[in-house]
Amino acid sequence: MITLLSKIFIKGSDDISSPAVRKAYGMLCSIVGILLNILLFAGKYIAGTIAGSIAVTADAFNNLSDAGSSVITLLGFRMASKKPDPDHPFGHGRIEYLSGLAVSMIIIVVGVQLGLESIDKIRTPEAVDASLLPMLILVASICVKGYMFLYNRSIGRRINSPGMLATSMDSLTDSVATLVVLIGMLINRFTGVNIDGWAGAAVALFIIYSGFSAAKDTISPLLGSAPDPELVQRIVDIVMAYPEVINVHDLIVHDYGPGRLMVSLHAEVPGNGDIYELHDAIDTAEYELQKELGCTAVIHMDPVSTDDTKTGKMRDELKEAVDGLGYGITIHDFRIVDGPTHTNVIFDAVLPNDSPLTEDEAKSALETLVNSLWENCHPKVHIDRPFV
Repeated sequence: MITLLSKIFIKGSDDISSPAVRKAYGMLCSIVGILLNILLFAGKYIAGTIAGSIAVTADAFNNLSDAGSSVITLLGFRMASKKPDPDHPFGHGRIEYLSGLAVSMIIIVVGVQLGLESIDKIRTPEAVDASLLPMLILVASICVKGYMFLYNRSIGRRINSPGMLATSMDSLTDSVATLVVLIGMLINRFTGVNIDGWAGAAVALFIIYSGFSAAKDTISPLLGSAPDPELVQRIVDIVMAYPEVINVHDLIVHDYGPGRLMVSLHAEVPGNGDIYELHDAIDTAEYELQKELGCTAVIHMDPVSTDDTKTGKMRDELKEAVDGLGYGITIHDFRIVDGPTHTNVIFDAVLPNDSPLTEDEAKSALETLVNSLWENCHPKVHIDRPFV
């Protein structure tokens, strides 16, 4: 259905790199989600009333909260698509993350409230009417939520939307929660054992878990999560494809909302190369990153010595020795400055974020290493941290 609706209502639906198309997909899925969740709420509420089941009623209000969540997601997509303005030069894309966080809080609150009501039912159980109609409504709900999981996951992956992927997982947990309620009614129907309150508590726990999972997915990029390793590799491959580039380092991916990435990195180039040719290659690489990945790129050129035999030999010796330390440290921007009494050995070292060494310990270890490799050398070490 979503595929058919997208072809009818979304102009150029295959051009997912277009912000307008991305917004249209988000709005379409949100509207469909609102309508389906309202229908599910109405059906389950009627079923819960007929059966006198707190578990079914809890599941109904879970769907109502999902409808409210879809409304917030819809508003989030609209606001996130606003163009940059003087106060927000990078656009408003992060609103999509904030709307997802708001949805998560609503889900958690609903789950806690329904959990408290289920505890009351456990303490004072009431008879449940496990008739055929309520169970058929629950079966239909499981099918609808399964469909919502599939289309939200498909579109979420296609347009790279963390919010929509979180919504798909919410639909999946809803299906499981409804299945738990259905199993509880079947047990009551065939054995007479009333586990309605316990089933309601299980549904409430599913709701709360879903809320915390969604919150984690939306908070993480706001805090500055590491970029997708596949994206990082594509960036490196594109830049390194230019013969003028020897190596890349200090790569940072700035996330200003889905589809709004800014990339900065340092590219090592031959120090004896023609500055105009090198600059042209870097400009072309920036353009290619924009074209292929849709990200704004800023590349800084780092000239390195390629025809100095002494520098190259010392750089290779140091890299081999650093690898031998076993801490995952890498070095870049290596250069030497000879003087009348000593030689300055200058380089940057990238210390992994999960390294057992502190920055001071790493710096001390590298300085000791340099002194052990060469006499009359003074190490000048700058410790970096990786951002990818």
